Amino acid sequence: MATLSAEERTALQDAVGRLLGDRSTEADVRRAMDTPAGYDPGLWAELAEMGIAGLVIDPEFGGSGAGAVELETVMEAAGAALLCAPLLASGVLAAELLRTLGDEAAKSRLLPRIADGTAIATVALTGDAGTWAPEGVSVTASGTGDRATLTGVASFVLHGQNADILLVLAGDGETLAVFEVDPKSPGVGIAPLPTFDHTLRLARITLESAPGRRLSGGAWPAAEAAMRLALVALAGEQAGGAKRVVDFTVDYARGRFQFGRAIGSFQAVKHMAADILLEAESAVSAARNAAARLAEGAADADAAVSLAAFACADAFTQVTATAIQMHGGIAFTWSHPAHLYLRRARADAQLFGAPAVHRERYLQALGA
Repeated sequence: MATLSAEERTALQDAVGRLLGDRSTEADVRRAMDTPAGYDPGLWAELAEMGIAGLVIDPEFGGSGAGAVELETVMEAAGAALLCAPLLASGVLAAELLRTLGDEAAKSRLLPRIADGTAIATVALTGDAGTWAPEGVSVTASGTGDRATLTGVASFVLHGQNADILLVLAGDGETLAVFEVDPKSPGVGIAPLPTFDHTLRLARITLESAPGRRLSGGAWPAAEAAMRLALVALAGEQAGGAKRVVDFTVDYARGRFQFGRAIGSFQAVKHMAADILLEAESAVSAARNAAARLAEGAADADAAVSLAAFACADAFTQVTATAIQMHGGIAFTWSHPAHLYLRRARADAQLFGAPAVHRERYLQALGA
């Protein structure tokens, strides 16, 4: 995969930041989250044209060929802007699953469409228990050759209701396999799930003897690789969101006057501001370190990813909750953006497993 220099990564982040600054304003986010799809197709097309939808896809399939470090950089800008888009579902999870799976025919057939944004793909790999582990897969497959019928339930599927391509993990005898499923096929039912974060789209998919095409390759190792990259991307989003919340909260403390003084001059508010700054900067460090270790293929990459997964989730949640307090009553109103970031923080913290799960994995990776 291509590795950009620090200057090139900064330029990439600035370019994405400028686009989102123009096209993902608070008003844009509120409009997008109130639509059934939950994202702006026009903005998604522009991101695809910039190469963001295919950022981690190899150039031979129309992508940019970038890696975890570049992805984390982009996700910081996405998190800061509360981007509503199927980037995590299609451009990260599905793209990395296909890349790691190694089915060349499937890569040639699917990755170019994912890279140019003309198709949205997503991965269905856990059931209602939401364990994100092999035992949590609750879809079974039967059939011979590359054709099969799938039965069962997949839940918490990112942008499942918007997907053109479903990549479903299913039990195939004693092993797991990945199956390509057309969401319009008979036997496929897709129902949106309620979410605390109104910018997030999740779906529950029921399969009743639905037709699927079996893809070759090790299913769970590929799923684990996709999850690792998705956790790095999510950590970048959380770090970027935390930084943005610190910025507008400090600005508010400087400009809000009570008793003839800016509230930022009060000792208690200073302490809270210092705390959220420390949390945000720590999140940035953890996310960037995880991306670097994963990109290098380092022996401690799993530990670094797990550390970022719980540290960035906790930091984003703490920053947004404290920001609500620092703003006072206005932050509790629907018209203020602070609650939007709080909702994103709390939803992100549960998306691929609670922070406690990743703490346990971190300890296991350290051999504790």
